[in-house]
Amino acid sequence: METMRDIKRRIGSVKNTQKITRAMKMVSAAKLQNSQKKARAAKPFFTMTRKILSDVYKYTDLKENHPLLHPSEGDKKLLIIISADRGLCGAYNTRITEEAEAFLKKNPDTEIFALGSKARDYLKRREYKIIKDYEQIDDYPSLNFARQISEEIIEMFKGTKFNQVNIIYTHFESAINQQLRNISLLPIDAEEIDQELIQKGESSSEEHVDYIYEPSPNYILDIILPKYVHNSLYSILLESKASEFGSRMTAMDAATENANEMIDDLTLSYNRARQASITKEITEIVGGAEALK
Repeated sequence: METMRDIKRRIGSVKNTQKITRAMKMVSAAKLQNSQKKARAAKPFFTMTRKILSDVYKYTDLKENHPLLHPSEGDKKLLIIISADRGLCGAYNTRITEEAEAFLKKNPDTEIFALGSKARDYLKRREYKIIKDYEQIDDYPSLNFARQISEEIIEMFKGTKFNQVNIIYTHFESAINQQLRNISLLPIDAEEIDQELIQKGESSSEEHVDYIYEPSPNYILDIILPKYVHNSLYSILLESKASEFGSRMTAMDAATENANEMIDDLTLSYNRARQASITKEITEIVGGAEALK
């Protein structure tokens, strides 16, 4: 049975842990707010890129042979996995690794491009093939970093090894709701993009307009398609980081509440032990007094 000293020591330990979880919650909340601002600032540019891509694709016939619009001759898939470099964010990393492992079991001819150390370490221990990995990703990834990564992915896709590129990440809905997604990044499905724009009421040209593209539609496609991949990956990185911060904030809030409950329970146990000690002392005094009579 624990003594009062042991219980008091445990209360002090839980209070110290509570201070840490409360501080981590506040830091995560601040980072989440900044991450959301960057995502909102990038959204108009990304939306306009999608609109231009939709227009160029719809109103030109010179698109059948573009390498980013059609699968290559390869027979393998490339899976990009975006996870965190740190833990203490609830089930954020676990959900990503479970989805990745399920995909890899269904598609054994898949190689991995890992962003974040948690998924990389998990899959490396299970001897999956990781051809490239990045760790210690900034809390606010830059567009230059996204461009660097996407250029590497595009070069891999243009080769003769991979016919499809998928990406697993966590889409940010709110601080307490993040949706795990597994989407196809390459080849680009321009018709699907057009349908999404129409459904959202963002299509810029639902009726045919005979645009004149200078120097040529093919040249415009060569510019806009890589930019679309850059912007898509940049948006996904920002969404992933916002989801990580939201998950960590929620987890640390729950940990702080659990610490409060533990402190209450331990305080009650301490008071009971103290009351039992006082009762025992009174009983001993009364028993001694009775013995002296």
